[in-house]
Parts: sequence; C-alpha cells; structure tokens
Amino acid sequence: MRAPFRLIGGVLIASLLTQMTACGTIFYPDRRGQIDGKIDPAIAALDAVGLLFYIIPGLIAFAVDFATGAIYFEPGRTAQVAPEKLKEAIGADGKVDNHKLQTILETELGRSFPLDDPRLIQHKGSTQQLAMFGLQPAA
Repeated sequence: MRAPFRLIGGVLIASLLTQMTACGTIFYPDRRGQIDGKIDPAIAALDAVGLLFYIIPGLIAFAVDFATGAIYFEPGRTAQVAPEKLKEAIGADGKVDNHKLQTILETELGRSFPLDDPRLIQHKGSTQQLAMFGLQPAA
C-alpha cells in the first residue's frame, strides 16, 4: 500500500520539476535583464503547458520569465556598438554617464533604451574589462 503512494509522489515531483524547468530563464540565461520586446512564442508555449496541467508551476514559470525578461525575444535583430564609441560615456573615474550612454545608443542603434528604469539590471565591469579600455578601477 505504501509503494503506490511513493510512486505517485515520485511522478508528481518529477512532473513538477519538469514544469519548473520549462521557463526561459533556464533555457536562455543570456536573455535575462531585458525590459521589453516581443514575447518568444516557444517559451510562452512551454510556460502555458505548465498552466494547462499544473496551475501553480505554470504561474511561477510565467512570473519568473516576465520578472527576469527571459520571455522577450527579438528574432534576427542583434545590436552592436563599437567599444570606442561607448568609451565616450565612461568618465575618468570609471563610472558610466547614463545620459551620454543613452544618446550614443540612440544615434547608433536608432532605438531608445530606458536606462533610468528601476527594473534595469546593471553589472559592474571587472578590472580586466576596465584595463582593456585604458581605465583605472574606482576605489
């Protein structure tokens, strides 16, 4: 009698874990930090599968994907700006001036980026990256 409960519990845990891993944050970690864009239909479908079978994991998957921005996708559009042009936005102390950076990105890419958005995730550069631009790390 105890074995069927363990089997059912094991199947339930395995199915919940597979639904939790069906979110874009795990499949596409490089997409994290996006604020908006087109929704990737594949990730939305995988999250929706969680809603069809298990409401709570599906809601969690959608919430995580929207909170991290991993659900957003822009097919075929990549944007790159030369580091020499971005160097103009970095001050002598190694800090980035958001207004200068925003104007550089708007002129180079033709898009406006909300750099003052509180959901924006900013990462500090390593000393190797700063040395590559000829800057000293701020103390």
